[in-house]
Amino acid sequence: MSETVTLPRGLMIAAPRSGSGKTTVTLGLLRALVRRGLKVQPFKCGPDYIDPAFHAVAAARPSYNVDSWAMSWDRAADVLSRSASGADVVVCEALMGLFDGVSKAGAWGNGASADLAAKTGWPVILVLDVSGQSQTAAAAARGFQGFREGVTIAGVILNRAGSPRHVRFASEALEAAGLPVIGALPREKTVVLPERHLGLVQAEETAEINSRLDALADFIEAHVDVDRLLELATPGALNSAYAGNRVHAVPPAQRIALARDAAFSFVYPHLLEGWRAAGAEIIPFSPLGDEAPDPAADLVWLPGGYPELHAGALANARRFKSSMTEFARSRPVHGECGGYMALGAGLVDATGHSHEMIGLLALETSFAARKMNLGYRRAELVADCPLGVVGEILMGHEFHYASVLSSPDAPLFKMQNSDGETLPAGGSRRGHVTGTFFHFIDK
Repeated sequence: MSETVTLPRGLMIAAPRSGSGKTTVTLGLLRALVRRGLKVQPFKCGPDYIDPAFHAVAAARPSYNVDSWAMSWDRAADVLSRSASGADVVVCEALMGLFDGVSKAGAWGNGASADLAAKTGWPVILVLDVSGQSQTAAAAARGFQGFREGVTIAGVILNRAGSPRHVRFASEALEAAGLPVIGALPREKTVVLPERHLGLVQAEETAEINSRLDALADFIEAHVDVDRLLELATPGALNSAYAGNRVHAVPPAQRIALARDAAFSFVYPHLLEGWRAAGAEIIPFSPLGDEAPDPAADLVWLPGGYPELHAGALANARRFKSSMTEFARSRPVHGECGGYMALGAGLVDATGHSHEMIGLLALETSFAARKMNLGYRRAELVADCPLGVVGEILMGHEFHYASVLSSPDAPLFKMQNSDGETLPAGGSRRGHVTGTFFHFIDK
C-alpha cells in the first residue's frame, strides 16, 4: 500500500546541456543559503560522484544521488525522505540536459533529471548560457515549457552574460515568454573550480575549498535574486510503497574494512548508510598511508577513485599490499573501478610508466592510451560474491578511461548496457577476490 510523503520546499537547478553553469550556480547557492542560517539538503541526479562531494562541503550536509534508471523508486523515495528530513530547503542539481537520458526506460525513468522533477513536483530553475545570443535564448527556453507533464520551469538564470544591454535583450524576451529571469551571471573566470580528466577535482583535493565556495556564494548573491529563488521553491511530495520503513539493504559483510583516502573516495552515501542501518560496521583505512585493513574485518572493500594519480605511492605501500594478500587468503576482498585496478597485477599511468599493484587479480590496465567507458550497466552475477548470489541482478554505472591490457581471471558478471546489448564482462574473480569497473547503485 502506497502513502504520500511531504518533502521540504525545493528547487532543481538544470540546463539545456552540460557546461552551462549548473554546478557553479548550485554550489554558490548552497553556500549562500547556509550562510543565511538555513539547513539545506543537496541532491544530485544520476550517478555522478564528484559534484556531490562539493555539495557536501558547500552545504555542510551529505549530498545524495537519485537515479531513475538504476535505482528502484522505493529506494529513491527512502533516500529522498530520510535525507531531506529536517531540512529547510532542498537544492537538487540536474545531470547533463534536463531531459537527457537513455533510450530504454529503467526502474522509473530513463535516467533524465526531469524524471525526479516530475516525481517530486520540485520546480526547475533553468541555467542558460547566453554567450553568443540574446533573444534567441527565449526561444530555446520556451521549448522547455510544457515539454513534459509535471515538470515546471519556474525561472531562468542567465550565465556568461555580457553588457547590460545584452542582459536586457535576453531578459525582455524571456519575460515575454512567461519565464522570469532571476539573475544574470557575468563572464567571470576567477570563481570557477579547477577541472581534471574526470570532471571537477575531488572536493578534498581542492586547495582552500571553503574560500572558493565563499567566493561562489558572493558571486551568486551579487548577481542572483536569492530571495526570489526561495519564494519559488515549493514543497515536494512523493508516493511510495515503502510506507515509512527503511528499504531493506543487505550489507556485503558485518565488519567492512573500507579504503578511504584521496585514491579511493567514490562511495555512494546511500549504500554506506543502508549498510550501517542493517547493522554493518564500516572501518576506514588509508592505502596511501600504507595502512593495513582491520584484521578483525570480514571483508575489505576498495572503492573507486583515482589510483592512477597515486600509482607510485600505492606500488610502494608494502605494508598495505602484504596485508591485503594475507587477508585475501581466508576472507573476501572486493574492488570497484579504481579499487579493481589496484587489485590487479599492474597499472600503466598516463606517462607510460608501469606500476606494480597488489596482484590479487591478473588484471593489467593502462592510462597511456585513454579510452572512455561510460554508461549504465545491468549486471547478472555468475558467481557468489560479496555483491550477491549467482543469478542476482545488479544495476549501476561505469565511467573510466582505463584500457584493459589483460584480464585472464574468471568472469564475475554477464553485463549489458542500457540498450540491452551484451558487453565484455567488466569484472573478474580469483579465489576470495572479486572486482569490477561497474559502480553498484541498487539491486
